[in-house]
Amino acid sequence: MANSEFDLRALEALIFASEGPIGPATLRRAFPRATPSQLGEAVAEINRALAASGRPYEIAEVAAGWQFRTRPQFAEAILAAQPERKLRLSRPALETLALVAYRQPLTRAEIEDLRGVDCGAVVKSLLERDLVRIVGRRDAPGRPALYGTSASFLEIFGLRGLSDLPALREIEAIVAAPSEEILLDDGEAAGSEPEPDPETPSGDASTAPVEPAPPEIQLH
Repeated sequence: MANSEFDLRALEALIFASEGPIGPATLRRAFPRATPSQLGEAVAEINRALAASGRPYEIAEVAAGWQFRTRPQFAEAILAAQPERKLRLSRPALETLALVAYRQPLTRAEIEDLRGVDCGAVVKSLLERDLVRIVGRRDAPGRPALYGTSASFLEIFGLRGLSDLPALREIEAIVAAPSEEILLDDGEAAGSEPEPDPETPSGDASTAPVEPAPPEIQLH
């Protein structure tokens, strides 16, 4: 795409000003004559200029959009300066999130059938952290909620889409690690304490086994 068709600085400013990943549909409202492929070429041109000037950031494709992100080699310094920016995921929470990511959409009962334990508190915690969302209702008695991953899930894990998910064996290796929590961003340990079940009426106790307290894992 020729630079004369629109100001690359305007495109860079628009992506920079966005609070989250900005998708092609939004960009085309600002640049109505541009096609998705032309926008992609323009972003690549901006990235080449950023790399040539040695800038510590780039425009990354994430969550079906584009977003300014610092380069991976600067992660250690950034995390050291902002140690409070962690999201703690217990091993049960990671297992539940992995099930939702790889087998979505599925109901809480289906998650519990696969894991063999009650997952009400863990699912509630993942919902509160906007890592999963309700994507529909199963056509079954009670119309149970169907869960899937959110756009925030893709953004936090740096994925363009679900096709970028790592192989299941990589997830299994993390889950099997003998430590307590997985640290990703800001928040308390997901699923570390039992919470009221968002789908079970008050006073209706679950007969599934209660989730055991997890050991700790840390990702940096």
